[in-house]
Amino acid sequence: MEGTQKPRMLGWSIAYIFLLLSIFLPPLSLITAALLMVPVLIMYVKLGTRRFLVHYIVSLAVVYFVASLLAGWLGALLVSVSIFFLPPVIQMGNLYKKRAAARTVITAGTLTLLGELLLTLVVCSMFGLNPVGSMKRFMMESVQTMPAQLQSIMAIDMDTFVQLMVQMLPLYMIGFSLFYVVISHWLARKVLVRSGESIPAFKPIKDWMLPKSFVWLYLLALILEMFVKDSRSMIFTVLLNLLPLLLTAFAVQAMAFLFYVAHVKRWHKALPIVGTIVGILLLLFFPPAYFMFSLLGVFDVAFPIRDRMTSK
Repeated sequence: MEGTQKPRMLGWSIAYIFLLLSIFLPPLSLITAALLMVPVLIMYVKLGTRRFLVHYIVSLAVVYFVASLLAGWLGALLVSVSIFFLPPVIQMGNLYKKRAAARTVITAGTLTLLGELLLTLVVCSMFGLNPVGSMKRFMMESVQTMPAQLQSIMAIDMDTFVQLMVQMLPLYMIGFSLFYVVISHWLARKVLVRSGESIPAFKPIKDWMLPKSFVWLYLLALILEMFVKDSRSMIFTVLLNLLPLLLTAFAVQAMAFLFYVAHVKRWHKALPIVGTIVGILLLLFFPPAYFMFSLLGVFDVAFPIRDRMTSK
């Protein structure tokens, strides 16, 4: 077993080097950037601390040397990107070794990565940088490059639109953190389980259930939204970020309910998948219908619909 593990870990180190070097190549970056944590997470779980550090440091040294040949600053930037993603890897890897539940792993990894993003904003501000202001300028320039016809049909003026987008920065950060951690967990767990590790999986989708406190939080947010009109207030910013998160959570709950109904009624497994795809399309092309789809998740959590279906 030890003889086969060494080539495999060497292979993951090489894969990590290629992933890091490719994140600035436009055709590949959209895919490879989402996979950066996977090789490191696998090596961290399979190797001891000292051996992991050897593989990791050597990989970074190779990346730094190759990238510096292309541009002097590129090597340091890639090493910084790698180190940025290291804390959530260590957090998730330690929980894997303790056989923690999948939800615990996802929560810990997401909070760690989110905390790093917040810390980055604070450090940038301390050094006189203004990433929020840079984001606002970038969005203003992007909106101004849009066709005049498209700008004219916008329901609000450009300044207000950009301001709202900047206020939704916490939502972007949470979505970024959750996306990276979920993708990394899903892929790394598959590889680790095949290599003999015993890592708990998520419950089946049909068994997912949000706490009922989410319903009360959602109702409170909807009531506050009707009265809070000052777009510059802190409560408005909180609601602007909280409501989309709750809508998404209840949309996922609606998806779980569809899988549960298909299981109880013994329908074809493709039906809830089709329903999920429809929900995603509604989000992209007709947001009001997406709101109605998420209400199905609200009713599933608030009322004992599943118990009645089971009793029947």
